[in-house]
Amino acid sequence: MASEQGGIDRTGTGALNEADLMSLEQYAKSRDSFRASVIAHKHARTVPVGPNMTWAFEDRLTIQYQVQEMLRIERIFESRGIREELDAYNPLIPDGSNWKATMMIEYPDPHEREMALARLRGVEDQCYVAVAGFGRVRAIADEDLVRENDTKTSAVHWLRFELTPPMREAIHNSAAITVGTDHPAYRHETQLPAESALALGRDLS
Repeated sequence: MASEQGGIDRTGTGALNEADLMSLEQYAKSRDSFRASVIAHKHARTVPVGPNMTWAFEDRLTIQYQVQEMLRIERIFESRGIREELDAYNPLIPDGSNWKATMMIEYPDPHEREMALARLRGVEDQCYVAVAGFGRVRAIADEDLVRENDTKTSAVHWLRFELTPPMREAIHNSAAITVGTDHPAYRHETQLPAESALALGRDLS
């Protein structure tokens, strides 16, 4: 297995299976170096959208790290438990036609955060990406999950953006990419820097 050799699979897509993971013992030995590599890898994939929102675009490596951390924290080593974690996290890996992101709403002050989450109900459905020359692609948010209630939204959401073949071709040809949200209480937009656009382009076939 690549993990037994200490290698890191930087392929952006494709489901993880048990053979891709390090055992608890292997992970304990490799965790510091693996974590440093993942943090460096995440840099280009983490995008601020305004002052209080961050999108972290996931791929196979970032999800492998999350799974390894969960197995470590929960001390899971049996195949059934590992399979349950993989089933939970594999849907967050892009499949070549989309981007998948963890969206985090961030207010350091707890009281301010509570008020903001009340104002921002539905913000997850108002997130979008736009490729130059094409219309906006709205997020498909929190599939099969309930991440808000009648009074507030959650501080964390999962977003999927489905991109058409012409959009994907344009991205591979260095088209500008904009991400943002037009929720009435939070209208912010960011053009991806070249480093981020290149990293996300690798997720698309």
